[in-house]
Amino acid sequence: MKDKSFVTLFIDEQPQPIGEFPAPVSFELDTRKLTDGKHTLRIISRDLSGREGVRTIPFIVRNGPAIAVEGLKKDEIVEGVLPLMINAYGKGDQKTFLLHGSETPQSIPWWVVTGIILFIAWTGYFIISSLSIKL
Repeated sequence: MKDKSFVTLFIDEQPQPIGEFPAPVSFELDTRKLTDGKHTLRIISRDLSGREGVRTIPFIVRNGPAIAVEGLKKDEIVEGVLPLMINAYGKGDQKTFLLHGSETPQSIPWWVVTGIILFIAWTGYFIISSLSIKL
């Protein structure tokens, strides 16, 4: 006997399903039609006897340009004037690589600055101690 289980797909709390298919199904979800942000895929399956199974899968859509912010972190306590660097860049058309704006410049990490200072100090010490040795 052939199985005629069906699956019905819903996005978020929409009353209209985006599709109803016999199981098993291969389905391509086009997220370009959804707004950026949090969404939920709800799958309802029905078997031959009419019993239902429900599964919800939360996901986040980000089709728009990525936004990077340097100088302010989530839930950070701040005061005064904040220097911010904001970069927004898209993926392009997926056939060509966009060089301009594809990387977000960031400030130099503290450990790199500390390493450079230590290296310069060691170099100075080495030069001074080498010059003070009498041959």
